Amino acid sequence: MKILLGADTYPPNVNGASTFTHTLANGLAARGHEVHVVCPSVDGPPTTRVVDGVTEHRIRSYRYPLHESLRICTPWQALPAIDRLIRDLQPEVVHSQSHMLVGRGVLRWAARQGVPSIATNHFMPGNVLGYLPLPKALYGPVSRWCWNDLGRVFSRADAITAPTPLAVQVMQDNTVITGARAISCGIETDKYWRATQAAAAPMTPTILFVGRLDAEKHVDQLIKAVARFPLDRPVRLEIVGNGDRRASLESLAGRLGLGDRVRFLGFVDDDELLRAYGRASVFCMPGVSELQSIVTLEAMSAGKPVVAADAVALPHLVHPGENGWLFTPGNIDELSDRLLSLIADPALRRRMGAASRKIVEKHSIGATLDAFEGLYRQVQPSGRLVSLKKHRRFSRRAA
Repeated sequence: MKILLGADTYPPNVNGASTFTHTLANGLAARGHEVHVVCPSVDGPPTTRVVDGVTEHRIRSYRYPLHESLRICTPWQALPAIDRLIRDLQPEVVHSQSHMLVGRGVLRWAARQGVPSIATNHFMPGNVLGYLPLPKALYGPVSRWCWNDLGRVFSRADAITAPTPLAVQVMQDNTVITGARAISCGIETDKYWRATQAAAAPMTPTILFVGRLDAEKHVDQLIKAVARFPLDRPVRLEIVGNGDRRASLESLAGRLGLGDRVRFLGFVDDDELLRAYGRASVFCMPGVSELQSIVTLEAMSAGKPVVAADAVALPHLVHPGENGWLFTPGNIDELSDRLLSLIADPALRRRMGAASRKIVEKHSIGATLDAFEGLYRQVQPSGRLVSLKKHRRFSRRAA
């Protein structure tokens, strides 16, 4: 099939929605589909290029002044560009990854041109409120407006998904949307386990966090929790990622006397990320706006026990007493105790790590690709489905 993915964030941006869209695009292309992605330009001017079999259509973008790595598009430039792109490509299905500008434009023009459409939600208000120049008193009304807007935009789609059952429930509780289905973002589970098998066990037990160093991730709580460990308990905290809060987090670690216990690794390439997962003893996700948490799936694939906030979708991944522990967001003492229980017990880490691998099996990228391929076929008009089947039979004969 010819598939157009619409994304407001795409690599080199580093976040869950960006990672998922990139993984989905590459996976679909590897299965023989013609895949196009429309997304903001990396540095401003519009470009079109093919990367790993995926055609990227980058729309003119501008740097968002309140976030160093965020690029935004203007409606008067982006919407006409998306309209032209859909007319030129004539895709058999479009798949929007957001209700923001690019995702909104993809769904609008697909509906007007009669192209079947899918929408996947990766949005939580907490993901964006910290980047808006608003007083906290307005967070509630703005969150409700965002949810209402998402409902209006996604109502144009023929099918709607979110990464987990809880993410579906949150979306449907806050919008007019009904009938959405849960499809995991999916990951390549084997490569993370190979990284663990190849890694030498560190001399000092290591806690790992991977993600954006922004407000909603609450990495400050993790640093404070480690600071409460007994001084005679050797431990290292590795923090992978960059963000607006990095400088303040480094300062916090220094004030708490953790200079020799905390390493800020910044943004790392894929090979170094795999090594970080491999040498970790425990993974921690203190964020409270996770609709799935791809990095938690990656850590589980690497066979690591997880300590995570009891918030949004994380309880779907972390089963207390089985593959890790949940803690009450904001409760530093509880977080510290949960981490310490694992750091102090290698046998417990091994048992819970094995359980993580078992739980993550159903989140393989193969199952995710199967699900979306099925959904793409499902939304096709019956006449078009017949045409596509004939085309596939012809293609096989030609091959």
